[in-house]
Amino acid sequence: MRMSSRTAAIAASALALATLTACVAPAPVYHTSRYPYQPAHAAPYPSAPARYVEYGQVAHIEVLRTETSGAPTTGGGAVAGGLVGGVVGNQFGHGGGRAAATALGIVGGALLGNAIEGQHSGPRAYESFRVSVQTENGAYRAFDVVSPGDLRVGDRVRIDNGQISRY
Repeated sequence: MRMSSRTAAIAASALALATLTACVAPAPVYHTSRYPYQPAHAAPYPSAPARYVEYGQVAHIEVLRTETSGAPTTGGGAVAGGLVGGVVGNQFGHGGGRAAATALGIVGGALLGNAIEGQHSGPRAYESFRVSVQTENGAYRAFDVVSPGDLRVGDRVRIDNGQISRY
């Protein structure tokens, strides 16, 4: 009987650990955009006038960083981590040593679970680029794009109905 309860405890520990690892933050999303660029803020309106094409030169490219504020931890990660840590800690030692290992597992698991939850709900930083173009008539236009691709300062570009492409 002792063997089956120990096996069940190990299985429960493995299940709880697998559940906690699902709380890890997702991988960042990288956009791979190609020409022509479509600015995020300048979608053509249904009542937009006929097509307008102008030419210019890239004057400046700057990185725009935006950051979202993170949500505070709810305590769910600490509770789940404490449960898993207690189950795992209970598997070690005998008598008073087992109680100490269980208590240590609860505290360590709670700290680890809270840290994992904090990573998941923490602040996120995003990067985009602002490409400034000086048109042939001397005016400046700015385009916010996900990636400038291979555009460099000084490149000739074509602006076709709000989209920028190399010329």
